[in-house]
Amino acid sequence: MTVVLVHGNPETDVVWDPLVEALTARGVDDVVRLSPPGFGAPTPAAWPATPAAYVRWLLDQLTAMDGPIDLVGHDWGAGHVLGLLAEQPSTVRSWAADCLGLLHPDYVWHDMAQLWQTPDAGEEAVAAMLAVSAEDRAEAYVGLGLPQSVALPMAAATDEEMGRCILDLYRAAAQPALVELGQRLLARSDLPPGLAIVATDDAYVAGDLGAEVAARLGADQLVLDGNGHWWMTEDPATAAQGLIDFWSGLPSV
Repeated sequence: MTVVLVHGNPETDVVWDPLVEALTARGVDDVVRLSPPGFGAPTPAAWPATPAAYVRWLLDQLTAMDGPIDLVGHDWGAGHVLGLLAEQPSTVRSWAADCLGLLHPDYVWHDMAQLWQTPDAGEEAVAAMLAVSAEDRAEAYVGLGLPQSVALPMAAATDEEMGRCILDLYRAAAQPALVELGQRLLARSDLPPGLAIVATDDAYVAGDLGAEVAARLGADQLVLDGNGHWWMTEDPATAAQGLIDFWSGLPSV
């Protein structure tokens, strides 16, 4: 089986380092990290940076791989995974994702997302982010919960193209886009086995909303009590073992 990890915003694949180390230590070494265009990977010419474009990108990446595939998404990477499931669920053997609360009908975008979605104010916020040094950005990320070893290389990768992609992505995902995605997923009867990663202290997507969506989708739940948004860096051993236990219970293909 191939494990595929997809990260989010404003991240690069370095965010997976602690989890990959923990998986490798437990014998899982066929791991592929996919960086969405603009987020640690170059963007194609005239890249639109919309949720639909990222789903097409992810589908192209996965169909070029040997399967079966166990897909794992974090943050906007989770959004891309869920978008893929709404379109082509047979692409993967299983899926795991955090932030499922994004699909809850009561979900409201967090304050920074709403700022990015606001014309002019969003551009000003991105310009302010780019105006500081990578070291200062890294310190801000550390303050939000990332370890320095992940925060510094992630901050160093932030550039104008990432900023553009942030604005385009969040503006295309303004509500009711997420509610409609949740409705499309709930209407499917052919979803592969799923695991909702519920970080109870996620400041951006409440864990209880994610647990409700998981129950509606019939997904298993890996509850990471006391973990925040970057659970893969906070307690990678528990996360890795929870994923392995989930994969171990899947039917062989």
